[in-house]
Amino acid sequence: MKKWIALISLSVLVLFVSGCSIAPQAPKKPIIDHTLPKVEQIKYLTDMTEIGFEWQAIRDSRVAGFYIYRSNPQEQTGRLPRLATINDRHVARYSDRGLKPGTQYHYRFSTFSEDKKESALSEMITVTTRPLIESVSFVKAIRGLPNRIKIIWRPHSSQRVVAYVIERSSLGSTDWERLSRVEGRLSAEYIDSELESNRVYRYRVKVETHEGVLSLPSKVVEASTKSLPIEIKNLKATMDVPKKIILTWDPAVEEDFSYYKVYRAINPLLFFNYLAKTRDTRYEDLINENGKSYYYLVTAVDKDGLESPKQQNAVMGSSLAAPSIVYITSLNHDGRSINITWQSKDNRAVKYNVIKEYKGKTKVFTGIKESSFTDSDVVAGVEYKYNIVAIDKFGLTSRESENIVIEIPKD
Repeated sequence: MKKWIALISLSVLVLFVSGCSIAPQAPKKPIIDHTLPKVEQIKYLTDMTEIGFEWQAIRDSRVAGFYIYRSNPQEQTGRLPRLATINDRHVARYSDRGLKPGTQYHYRFSTFSEDKKESALSEMITVTTRPLIESVSFVKAIRGLPNRIKIIWRPHSSQRVVAYVIERSSLGSTDWERLSRVEGRLSAEYIDSELESNRVYRYRVKVETHEGVLSLPSKVVEASTKSLPIEIKNLKATMDVPKKIILTWDPAVEEDFSYYKVYRAINPLLFFNYLAKTRDTRYEDLINENGKSYYYLVTAVDKDGLESPKQQNAVMGSSLAAPSIVYITSLNHDGRSINITWQSKDNRAVKYNVIKEYKGKTKVFTGIKESSFTDSDVVAGVEYKYNIVAIDKFGLTSRESENIVIEIPKD
């Protein structure tokens, strides 16, 4: 098994065999021809509801196809019921679908000739399908929403997950009702609305795969309905401050207000991570990068630990980007000096550095206030390379401009 690396994916197996396989009734007394080749070197891959097989190709022209036998899960020995007939000796793969997860099956294979004589059966192969997929690893019910409870979970890591099934039970009850099916692997929340106030409800989540298989339920979470602090309004984030993003918002109006919680994510569709708590209506997120963007949410928490709803739309902020790269507009010489002029798109530059390279040396001219430079320290017949860096009032520097090369010819 461990050395078998040539087996193609189960989906390809299905396409390949689908036109070749039927499920006939096994003959009561099969005629065995021991000269017919047996099916050997059978290898397999397992999934929750599918087992894919591959065997050594048969070249014997007497062989017309293959019989495949499979037990019911309860059977352990004896001749197995025929599962399928493959009417092509060139086929060497088969996929058995619609099986039960975590279930043991027994298989045997044989070849048959045109006159329906059958070879000896292969060795018994015992295969167990993979167990049910685990449910979500993290699920939480958020208490305190008015007449509703919000269930959030961490999106499942398996690409085969296509939906989540939400189930609810009242406190003290052993009965579970299906509330909803939430489509999309990256979906991560469900709001159960129109509930009674000040009542406890219990929830669990199952994941559904593309085969339609449901997992075992997640851990059970519970929450009570109760009024939450009002959503924070007027959340803003700066985009023009170097090395930081400053958040501001309107103050909470609840009398039992305790503090604010700040959340951050690199993408509004991903999980927001808790960043900080503060009692101020301002928070500075120190960023040691230029032009780094984040998305933010801010909530209010009361003295009972109840948290307000997050903003429906996250606010994006960004540390100040570096100045735009400059581009050279002219480069010439008068036989004794080299003259360079350039422009910058954003007009943020307050000064420039000119970097000069020649004969393996580098020289930097700093603090240039104009968008032009004349280099008189040059010699005819030497190649000079220049590029320009823009610097703004905060000391942020642009990327170097494209290199320009010039040489004053000798007389």
